[in-house]
Amino acid sequence: MKIKRIEHIAIAVDSMGKSMDLFRDVFGLGVEYEEQIGQTKLAMLPVGETYVELLEGQGPDSGVTKWIAEKGAGLFHICFEVEDIDAAIAELKQKGIKLRDETPRIGHGGSRIAFLDPAGTGNVLIELAELVAGH
Repeated sequence: MKIKRIEHIAIAVDSMGKSMDLFRDVFGLGVEYEEQIGQTKLAMLPVGETYVELLEGQGPDSGVTKWIAEKGAGLFHICFEVEDIDAAIAELKQKGIKLRDETPRIGHGGSRIAFLDPAGTGNVLIELAELVAGH
């Protein structure tokens, strides 16, 4: 599996507006884009060749809302950009790593993503992303 870089570090937030204000006012980061995926609103803030991804749940059934209720706002996951997500998933299965997503699904910016089960990664939620050409 070829990991190209840390694509983003995701942070679960209670308030997207307050969090974007903090990252803008304190760290000078701007929002490159925002989007809604299912019951999650996200904002991508570029930092060099990676991003800080802010995630806000949109209702009680959102995975982010449930995460915050259980663990509090804060670090949610780390995303590695991979060259070939299908090959990465096959390799991880061969190595006995449990996956939350056995097949890729569509994620931020149209990327193909898959999450690993944190039980097999030291309790760290890891996302793999194969980006759309040109991103």
